[in-house]
Amino acid sequence: MAGIVELHSVVKDYPLGATVVHAVRGVDLVIGKGEFVAIAGPSGSGKTTILNMIGCVDVPTSGRVVVDGQTTGSLSDRQLTKLRLHHIGFIFQTFNLINVLDVAQNVEFPLLLQGGLSTAERRKRVEELLEKVGLRDQIGQRPNELSGGQRQRVAIARALVTQPAIVLADEPTANLDSETGGAIIDLMKELNAKDKTTFIFSTHDHAVMEQAHRMIQIL
Repeated sequence: MAGIVELHSVVKDYPLGATVVHAVRGVDLVIGKGEFVAIAGPSGSGKTTILNMIGCVDVPTSGRVVVDGQTTGSLSDRQLTKLRLHHIGFIFQTFNLINVLDVAQNVEFPLLLQGGLSTAERRKRVEELLEKVGLRDQIGQRPNELSGGQRQRVAIARALVTQPAIVLADEPTANLDSETGGAIIDLMKELNAKDKTTFIFSTHDHAVMEQAHRMIQIL
């Protein structure tokens, strides 16, 4: 069965001085369009490395990664950038917001990189998403004026603004208290159900794992 994400016998090694770190060893994985999937496992098990390879930030040492029908290992840097920008959204555990920009500008930023929309079209899409994630009233605030949960909601809106087929979330609740983290996962589930966007997130939090439609365990 073909999926929106496929990993075939994927291996990723990193040189570390005179030794080699085996970050990922022979992973086979198929994720279908519209799934809400958790990649679970302890720290150092390769969860982030797998997300980075799916997100075209890294390439496998051997094996094949296919994202939205494209084999990433055969793409040029320019083609990988285009695939990331037009097909994939990222949510980071450290939020990665730009402190000198307000909430609306942070969410709009990927659209500026992508190009093709007018100022009015960009503004409309940003405002609709901020309404959806419950931040309409914070539109002009800077990240340092927001709570951790609010900043993560900005990060979710930014990940979704380009209308990607896939959203990757690396430990999206790691820096949040359990109540706020639960609300963030609920929001991701709601957006997944409503828009059929594929969500793939890494976690070692059992409470978060239970919310996934499918859990992939990395040992």
